[in-house]
Amino acid sequence: YLSPELLTKIITEVDGVIGVKQSAGDLNLLANLMLQLGDRGLVMAATDALLYSAYSLGAHGSIAAILPAAPKLSVQLWDAVQAGDHAKARALHEKLLPIWNAVLDENLPANVKTAMAMQGRQGGHPRSPMPASSAAQRERIRSVIQAEIDA
Repeated sequence: YLSPELLTKIITEVDGVIGVKQSAGDLNLLANLMLQLGDRGLVMAATDALLYSAYSLGAHGSIAAILPAAPKLSVQLWDAVQAGDHAKARALHEKLLPIWNAVLDENLPANVKTAMAMQGRQGGHPRSPMPASSAAQRERIRSVIQAEIDA
């Protein structure tokens, strides 16, 4: 991974670069990047299981697989953090994490498409050579959607 110092240098000195998608999965790196960069660039969170933490540290948004898999909860999480309602944000995080755990696998894009389809939003089929979600994956995803989204 690129260091916070190098990312800050790139964002502030390279024409056309206005921010970074931070997907290292290391909150220390994210926190230091946010501290060093300040308001000179944008940081988009991309570690799905850590969106609540990233938003709390000041991430400007996210580019993550959980967003199309659970869009309503994802927006509610963002809104809760922006409003300073951390009790609500943590509860939403605790609803999103099981969904993330259900779709996380080697064929993640296929599983995200499965989660979307189960909620009435067609994302198409995964591109070859990625396999579609297996029957076991579909059942796991269906179960968590019913528990966390449809509940």
